[in-house]
Amino acid sequence: MKNEPDWISRGLPHLWLPYTQMKTSLAPLAVARTHGTRIVLEDGRELIDGIASWWTACHGYNHPHIRAALERQAKELPHVMLGGLVHKQAAELAARLSALLPGDLDHVFFSDSGSVAVEVAMKMATQYWLNKNVRGRKKILAFKGGYHGDTIATMAVCDPEEGMHALFSGLLPEHPVIDLPRDDESIAAFDTFLERHADTLAAILVEPMVQGAGGMLFHDERVLQRLRRAADKYELLLIYDEIFTGFGRTGPMFVSAVEGATPDIVTLGKGLSGGTLPLAATIASKKVFDAFWSDDPMHALMHGPTFMGNALACAAANASLDLFESEPRLVQANEIASQMGPALGRCLELPGVKDVRVKGAIGVVELAHIDDMNALKRALVAKGVWVRPFRTIVYLTPALTIGEDDLERLTTAIFHVLSARGP
Repeated sequence: MKNEPDWISRGLPHLWLPYTQMKTSLAPLAVARTHGTRIVLEDGRELIDGIASWWTACHGYNHPHIRAALERQAKELPHVMLGGLVHKQAAELAARLSALLPGDLDHVFFSDSGSVAVEVAMKMATQYWLNKNVRGRKKILAFKGGYHGDTIATMAVCDPEEGMHALFSGLLPEHPVIDLPRDDESIAAFDTFLERHADTLAAILVEPMVQGAGGMLFHDERVLQRLRRAADKYELLLIYDEIFTGFGRTGPMFVSAVEGATPDIVTLGKGLSGGTLPLAATIASKKVFDAFWSDDPMHALMHGPTFMGNALACAAANASLDLFESEPRLVQANEIASQMGPALGRCLELPGVKDVRVKGAIGVVELAHIDDMNALKRALVAKGVWVRPFRTIVYLTPALTIGEDDLERLTTAIFHVLSARGP
């Protein structure tokens, strides 16, 4: 980059970036500041953000209400350990999340990343059975197309064939990963698997409604109801990984509220703090929590991330929940869906486009192939938008606050770039 800031030349050679082949990938764009749904680069260019920083900035960047909450909290109490201590922001956030979630999902365990939240859920589910003196239920049933994180335990419950984690097959613990029961053939295979192996399982784990990083794959509420019935039949715990789908991303506040499909454990992250600070949560039902409530100290959940329940992050999350209460975020999510549907739908007429699908504030254009990912990314940036395709997917997950004009610029940019791409 011409006239690049000195912090780039000093620091970038030492910075190892995520999901990046450092030798061949495009140089990262240097960001000076953000506002609303815009990313301002050091060279003065301004990009419309189409993915809300990996789906986190649900209210846009630098919302004044969240910023003010952080400033107040930083003056009073930036952080204190939750081991033997507690603070107002964590307590209030736990109570508010419990009130928002369905059923008796009332016990909140905080962590600092989505992967850790899922690992905690897996650990809870396994120890649930150990505390009941059942030793054989140590496997988690997961599904193809799923993604639950990049740590060792969560890699083991991601789709083993999708590529990102296949290198580590010899290192990972083994858990069964099968097709989601969404049609006659996969339903029959699911039923057969449970008949044969349910006594080895601690829980069923699923991304409800949308499998995100596995390819933005959609399924409907009937799949979730089927999983709930199967979990009840075989006395399994049902875990929803709502790190992507929570906080209005699919339309409702949480997918967990689907009638007849309430999980026993749910994980939250990404939008939890409004896209400001690392924060995640694993929320358990009374049934799960009661298995740990004991005079035996070995029945405690022996887990404790150092920065769990960080006061600044919890203050941001409480401010974010204020905005969901006072501003029409869920209405906005559905308005985004209404606009994206026809706007992205015209991509179906382009050569090389396999599918277009929209659910809530998620819009997906699936291609037959992407031969030159770097060229595609450069073309999108040249159109003034920040969209980060992966595999064969070009997708939008904008802030729920995005305006119609900015959303139109995003969808138009995708259409024009794909039109110029050829078959």
